Amino acid sequence: MLPKPTRRTALKGAAAAAVVVGFDPVGRAWAVRGSSGPFDEVPPLDGTLLTDDASRDAAADDYGHIVHRRPAAVLRPGSVDDVVAMVRYCRKRDISVAPRGQGHATFGQAQVKGGLVIDTATLDHIGAVKNGRVTAGAGVRWSTLAQATLEHGLTPPVFTDYLELSVGGTLSVGGIGGQTHQYGAQVDTVTELQVVTGAGEFVRCSRQRHRELFDAVRAGLGQCAIVVGATLRLVTAPERVRHYLLPYDDLHTFLEDQRRLVEDRRFAYVEGQVQADDTGAFRVYVLEATAYGPPAGPEPDDEVLLSGLRHDPSGVTAEDLDYYAFIDRLGPVVEQLKEAGLWDYSHPWLNLLLPGDEAERLAGNILAGLTPADVGPAGVVLIYPLQREELCTPLLRMPHDPVPYLLAVLRTCPPEDQETIDRLLAANRVAYEDARDCGGKQYPVGSIPFDRADWRDHFGALWPFLRSARHRYDPDGILVPGQGIF
Repeated sequence: MLPKPTRRTALKGAAAAAVVVGFDPVGRAWAVRGSSGPFDEVPPLDGTLLTDDASRDAAADDYGHIVHRRPAAVLRPGSVDDVVAMVRYCRKRDISVAPRGQGHATFGQAQVKGGLVIDTATLDHIGAVKNGRVTAGAGVRWSTLAQATLEHGLTPPVFTDYLELSVGGTLSVGGIGGQTHQYGAQVDTVTELQVVTGAGEFVRCSRQRHRELFDAVRAGLGQCAIVVGATLRLVTAPERVRHYLLPYDDLHTFLEDQRRLVEDRRFAYVEGQVQADDTGAFRVYVLEATAYGPPAGPEPDDEVLLSGLRHDPSGVTAEDLDYYAFIDRLGPVVEQLKEAGLWDYSHPWLNLLLPGDEAERLAGNILAGLTPADVGPAGVVLIYPLQREELCTPLLRMPHDPVPYLLAVLRTCPPEDQETIDRLLAANRVAYEDARDCGGKQYPVGSIPFDRADWRDHFGALWPFLRSARHRYDPDGILVPGQGIF
C-alpha cells in the first residue's frame, strides 16, 4: 500500500531550494523570504518546494526537446499529503499544475508555464505482493517494479519497450507494448487507482468504487486527477523466454503474419520493425516474437511456433534469454545512446493507431515517403497489431477494428535544427490526418500538432464524458494544460 498521509510540521529545504512563502498572482511567480508583498503562506510540507533556476529549467524541458515552458516552482513531495496540500493551494490561486514522472513526454505534455510541476519520482513506494496484486507509487519505474515482483515469481502482464518510465506516467496515456494483444494496455491491468483530483481530494477509485473517476483517469491524460499510486494485477512470470526475429521482404505478408500471430496467440509478445535497405528505402521488415517458457508456458518449440509463417527462413534468429533481460533489452541500447550524445536529440515522434483493414495502405504510404534523414541517427520505425477485444479502457481511443495496428515513427534530430523539427512536425500532422480520415487515432505520446477541435474529434463519443468528468473533478481547470485539451 502507499504510505499513509502524514501530518506536516515544517517546510523541508534543500541546498538548491529557495525558501518559499507564497505565490504572487500578478507576477505569476513564487515569492521567497525577503520579498515584499501580501502573499499567502505555503502550507508546511513533508517534501521540498524548489524555485531555483536549475530545477525550473529542468522541468521546462522533456524528452522531446521541442517545447519549453518554464514553471514557477517544482514540488518534490514527501508524501501524498503534499500533493493534496499544493493542489488545494494552487486551486485557490488559479495556478496551473502538472505531474511529471520521468519527463519522457515528447511535446510539452507535462509542462506548465508559470505554474507548479509535481515531480512524482519521490512517490516511489512499492507495497507487499499478495493475492496476485501489487500497489506502487506513481513515481515507481517499471524496471524497479518488475524486479520487485519477480522475487515472487510474478510480473506485470504488459510493458512498454522502455522500462525506465514511471507507473503514473504510462497509466495516464495507456501503456502499450508487445504483450498488449494478450492482456490489453497497462491501464487494463489496473484494479485500483489512488489519485488527487483537481479539487484537491484524495480518492481511491476502481471499477467497484468511484467508477466514473476510475474511467476518467486511466488514459485520461491527467485532465481530472493526478495519479499518486496504482494497484496492478500480476501474472506468473517465466524464467526464460525464446526471442525470435523473422525477416520479410514485403509489407503485405509481414502484416498478415503478424495478424495471424496475435489472433492465434501462439506468442506472448509480438512486435515488428521496419528498417531501411541499402538504398535508404524503408522496406526491410522484421517480425519480433517471443514465447514464454516455464512456469508461464511450455518449453518453446520452434517447429510449432513458426509453422505456417512466410518469412525468409535463411535470416531467422532465435535467442534464449532470461525473462528480465528480455523485457529490459533496451536498457543497454539506451546507455549507448547516452554515451554517444544521441539521447539528448529532439524526438518529434509520430504515433498512430491504424484500422487493421487500412493498415497496409496507410503504413505503406508513410513508409514510401520516409528517408533515413526523417528517422534520424537514433530513430526506429515500429509497427505491430493489437487485439481490440482486450482493450477495455474507455479513454484509450482505438479504431473500430478488431485488430488495429500501432505505427510508431520514432524520429530523432539535433535539437538546434529547428527547420528539420518543423518539417517533421508538419509531416506528422499530414500522416495523422490521413489516418484520421480512415478512422485512425493518435496514440498520444508523440508530437502531432493538435488543437481543441482535434481533441474533441479524437475522443469522439467519449468527449461529453471527459468534459463532464473534468468539470466535476477539476472544476477550476488547473490540471495539465500542456495537453491543450480544454
